[in-house]
Amino acid sequence: MADQGSGGNVIAALCNIFFPGLGQLVQGRILSAIFFALAIIISYALIYVLVGFVLVPIIYLWSIIDAARYRSRS
Repeated sequence: MADQGSGGNVIAALCNIFFPGLGQLVQGRILSAIFFALAIIISYALIYVLVGFVLVPIIYLWSIIDAARYRSRS
């Protein structure tokens, strides 16, 4: 991927709207993708104890912003 704000980062951020972690997977960041996927699954499970209602939007926004602001180290 190119620098922050590139078309690739925009596509990755849009992918995260469908499922958090998908954008990181598009960027080739496997560990980040697994982290966000597990975080959203756990957050949805915690909806039953009312904590998830706060965590789900936070995880969604965090994954979108993370994908949009990513800069490769090369």
